[in-house]
Parts: sequence; C-alpha cells; structure tokens
Amino acid sequence: MFKKEAPLNYLETTPNRKYEHELRDDGIINVMVPRFTDRILGKYLQPKLKNPFIRANLDEFGSATWLLMDGKTKVDIIAEKLTEQFGESIQPVHPRLTFFLTHLYKAGFISFNELERK
Repeated sequence: MFKKEAPLNYLETTPNRKYEHELRDDGIINVMVPRFTDRILGKYLQPKLKNPFIRANLDEFGSATWLLMDGKTKVDIIAEKLTEQFGESIQPVHPRLTFFLTHLYKAGFISFNELERK
C-alpha cells in the first residue's frame, strides 16, 4: 500500500548554498549570514546596526568546498575535486566532507536538492 522510500546515499546528494559569500584576498570565503531572518525584527532593529550580515569565516578546506557547491555538483564529485586540489592533506576525504556538510546543513547554511523535492 505505502511505498517505502529508499534511504539517500550521502555521496549522491547535491548540496546547494543558501547564503551569499565574499572572497577575501587570501582566498578564504566569508559566508554572509543575515543578522535577522524575522522581517519584523529586521525592519525595526536593522537600521540601528552597521551591517545587516554576520560573516562566518571558513578555512581553506571549507572555502574550496563552498565554491564547489553550486547546486548541480554531487558530493562524490566534490570529494574527487577536493582530492585533486589538496592531495593527501585532505585524506580521508569522504568522512571529513560529510561531517563538514552535515554541520553546514544543521546550521542552515546549505540545503540538499534531494531533500527539498520531498
């Protein structure tokens, strides 16, 4: 009667960025997280603040990963490209990458196209 959905394979998912970013001179990414997500609070409190964004700084590995997440590239392809770029210094790439993406997802920085379709 009810179809049981097959569990998603993490390496077959497609991460998608939710926020804009800025690239610093040293190649590091600052993710621009909106200070207020509530429109009412933002409307009244934002004019009193200097900047409407909080900058979340990523490291070299995180910055390279962020740039590869374009909403079209799957996690396994991102892992291959990171291995090409960083070599042995990033090994083991799959556990590190999935751990990082899980943290970004829980913090609300990214989503996965496959989860949005459900």
